[in-house]
Amino acid sequence: MLEKLKERWQITSNWSLVAILIVFAVNGSFAAWVAKPVTNFLGISPQSMYPWLYWTLRVLLVFPIYQITLPIVGWLFGQFQFFWAFEKKFLSRLGFGFLFKEK
Repeated sequence: MLEKLKERWQITSNWSLVAILIVFAVNGSFAAWVAKPVTNFLGISPQSMYPWLYWTLRVLLVFPIYQITLPIVGWLFGQFQFFWAFEKKFLSRLGFGFLFKEK
C-alpha cells in the first residue's frame, strides 16, 4: 500500500512519505485549532445558533484555513514542493486554476 502511494505521489524515499503523512495529520489538527479563535471572534458558537448551522459554518471555515496552512506546515517538514504542487492541483480542480496561470 505504501509503495502505491510513493508511486502515485512520485516519491522516492520512505522519509518523504512519512513526512507527508505526518503533515496531513498535523495540519488537520492545526487548522481546527486555528479555527476556534476565529469562530469566537466572529461570534459563532454552538450556544448562539443551531448546532447543525454552527458545525456547517465551522467546517466551511476550517476548509480554507486548512488549504492555506498546508504548504506552511509542509515547509516545516521539508516537503514544501510536494504540498505546493498538491495545492495547485487541488485548487485547480475546484475551479481556482486561474490563480496559478503563468503570464
